[in-house]
Amino acid sequence: MTSPLPSAAPGLSSEDLAPIAPAERRWGTGNYAALWISMSLCIPTYMLASSLIEGGMNWWQALLTIFLGNTIVLVPMLLNGRAGAKYGIPFPVLARASFGVRGANIPALLRALIACGWFGIQTWIGGYALYQMGILWLPGLATLPAVFPASWGLATGPAITFVLFWLLNMYVVHLGVESIRKLLVFKAFFLPVAALALLWWAISAGHGLGPILAQPSKFTSSAAFWAFFFPSLTGMVGFWATLSLNIPDFTRYAVSQRAQLLGQALGLPSSMTVFSFVGVVVTSATFVIYGKTIWDPVVLAGKFDSKLLVSVAMLAVALSTLATNIAANIVSPANDFANVSPERISFKTGGYITGVLGLLIFPWKLIADPSGYIFTWLVGYSGLLGPIGGIMLADYYLLRKEHLDVPELYQYRGQYAYRNGYNLRAVAALIIGILPNIPGFLAAIGVLDKRAVWSGLIALYDYAWFVGFFVSGAVYLLLMAQEQRAPVWKGEMVKL
Repeated sequence: MTSPLPSAAPGLSSEDLAPIAPAERRWGTGNYAALWISMSLCIPTYMLASSLIEGGMNWWQALLTIFLGNTIVLVPMLLNGRAGAKYGIPFPVLARASFGVRGANIPALLRALIACGWFGIQTWIGGYALYQMGILWLPGLATLPAVFPASWGLATGPAITFVLFWLLNMYVVHLGVESIRKLLVFKAFFLPVAALALLWWAISAGHGLGPILAQPSKFTSSAAFWAFFFPSLTGMVGFWATLSLNIPDFTRYAVSQRAQLLGQALGLPSSMTVFSFVGVVVTSATFVIYGKTIWDPVVLAGKFDSKLLVSVAMLAVALSTLATNIAANIVSPANDFANVSPERISFKTGGYITGVLGLLIFPWKLIADPSGYIFTWLVGYSGLLGPIGGIMLADYYLLRKEHLDVPELYQYRGQYAYRNGYNLRAVAALIIGILPNIPGFLAAIGVLDKRAVWSGLIALYDYAWFVGFFVSGAVYLLLMAQEQRAPVWKGEMVKL
């Protein structure tokens, strides 16, 4: 257990934010490999793979895209993780070095907003699982009159179960995260068994792996393939772009740099690729069995004949999704919101804020089809997180040469104070890195007509994470080079 630094300024340290002492760091290589295996084993990972099949790739193209994306995002994951392992500090504190002790709230809140979106998506998955179970026993649930505008794309039946599942999530927040421990254990056992059972069904019903893996790519030309491949690769990077920023929250517990480096390198690309193989095989099998690809595992399970089997499967999916949602998508943003104003926002209030924002993002639209899931959601938010990663890595490695003055990270006066706690150069670099991706994003969501936007900007959006990462990193270095005073990485006071 850590304790606030005695010398820390009020509001800048707590048990969660204080450095972890070397003697208290107990995570080894196996812990980090297990962490990634656990986080990779979820419904969105399955849908990540199946969306590529539905989008037109064959099995090996989909797996190669996923492996490449996760190998690429592993690089900033390991680089950011080194700082956490070296100094024992979490992500919000590390961000203070580049954004300022108050400015660090900007990347923390952007990360929190993305987590709100993931909360909404997971809640929709759990609610839709309950809907699939419900229509077996109450068929009228599927024919309820429309309540919402047609533009919302939300049928009444799924909306009811979605709201009920959302309320269950909020009730767990009210009870506290300790109540979810048993469900996390349930998930650890259920999802691997369910994945293997689904794989066995696909191979059996699809008459072996041969016909399944023989499904060709749907692209009629190389140009069509590459037009889908590059934004898909960006989406694969975006899938874990959030964790590539806040990975210090985990690596601060590492017994050594080797432990976190080796554990993550072994755990992330391999577990994502292996579990994605299940999604690829099962989705390919649905075309052999049903004559069309079914990329949503919840929809697929609803096609099974046994009411009891479907009911048990859907209830289990809902429970495991609940466990994942609270652990992965509530705890982090709730703490980020609470960190903005500890006096006014408690953890529970932060959790409620997360829940409301998760509703407002219209998650059912994001995963209604592979295009929305990849091009709107994954690629879109990668354009926000890439710039943050570029700035933080440029600051830590190229400016500060991996040296931080830890006590000053917890002070309002010092080298990380900049101007009233904000490094305006980092904020400017962040904005400049985001700007090139905005026209493409607005065109992707239909706000702008693609014909009204320069084609070059549309093309840039396909590489949103990469564009933001390198543009913001380079601009940040240029702006910081204009500082006429002593180099900030020497530990001296900076006045902008």
